[in-house]
Amino acid sequence: MPLKTIRGIDVAGKRVLVRVDYNVPLKDGQVTDATRIEASLPTLRHLLDGGARLVLMSHLGRPKGSPDPSLSLSPVADKLSILLDKPVKMSPDCIGEKAERLSHDLTAGEILMLENVRFHSAETANDPDFAAQLARLGDLYVNDAFGTAHRAHASTEGVAHLLPAAAGFLIEKELRFFQPLVTAPERPFVAIIGGAKVSSKIGVLESLLPKCDTLIIGGGMSYTFLKAQGHRIGKSLCEDEYLDTAKSLLLLAEKSGVKILLPLDHVVAAEFSETAAPVAVDGIDIPDGMIGMDVGPKSVESAAAPIRSARSVVWNGPMGVFEFKAFAKGSLEIAKLVAECAGTTVVGGGDAVAAVNAFGLSGKMDHVSTGGGASLEFLEGKTLPGIAALESRE
Repeated sequence: MPLKTIRGIDVAGKRVLVRVDYNVPLKDGQVTDATRIEASLPTLRHLLDGGARLVLMSHLGRPKGSPDPSLSLSPVADKLSILLDKPVKMSPDCIGEKAERLSHDLTAGEILMLENVRFHSAETANDPDFAAQLARLGDLYVNDAFGTAHRAHASTEGVAHLLPAAAGFLIEKELRFFQPLVTAPERPFVAIIGGAKVSSKIGVLESLLPKCDTLIIGGGMSYTFLKAQGHRIGKSLCEDEYLDTAKSLLLLAEKSGVKILLPLDHVVAAEFSETAAPVAVDGIDIPDGMIGMDVGPKSVESAAAPIRSARSVVWNGPMGVFEFKAFAKGSLEIAKLVAECAGTTVVGGGDAVAAVNAFGLSGKMDHVSTGGGASLEFLEGKTLPGIAALESRE
């Protein structure tokens, strides 16, 4: 069902309650990465240009249902004020008389930031009364927080049933890129799946396997697959309880005519440490006592041709421990290949996004998702409650 978006909606003079995803990193009371704030600006500017009175709500961190001054959204409000070149008022709470009064006192073009919604345990419980108190702060509801759309919380799902609701431009963009990947991707379709554990990616692998032409598996999860094939993996990360799962996925790929590419060589170390000395292993088997930390040049070369010829590429999860400089090259080389691909390239999942940002290549991708868990669940084919609540209003 097509989503109703903010295009064409008359917002003049109305209080628009906008769920944004401002769960951003802070250090010494300052925002250190404003990517998620910047991603919300097209929606906010569109509403402001239409004469809306903006009431913004978000969570920040995991305050466990009670106020935590270190997780206040006040520094975020300050950063947003700089980015928009407009004052952003701060409410001491996200509900209550003061918040209601501040929302009613707004004039057209003014902005109010509510305090962290997760300062109340009722938020994550999707408590109906809490959702109703939030709804009193707006005349319209706009959800533009794709990163939390997989959570059925009061500010993402509950309030959507209580006010006229629509999606912002960020959610619209995320769906525009992700929807074709799970329905009818342009072929050839290459899926690159990495990260630490098979257990966290089973749903994605099962969902994408029937749709893709080539599946490239890297990261810590690849060692479970290699062990399932009978290879030696040394002390590398392995989920023995998922060996049978890995075997069944390999068999399914073979039956489906999908090419699975696993590491052909490695960069290993004697210990999992940023200061560990990298050792090249020119083969599939990893020596006893060594830990696989990254893919080697043969592995990258085997992935080059499929990625270059792809019409659709989705990348979820790094190829190795990219956070450690000595073990970042595999992920960097894959990122370069994806950046150079002429097809549609989508990067989803927190670690893969962090990798392309760290390598300065995010601008070369067609879409870099703002949602880690949400993008993962969408690729798995799951219904996202925050999206479903908007669709149900059509």
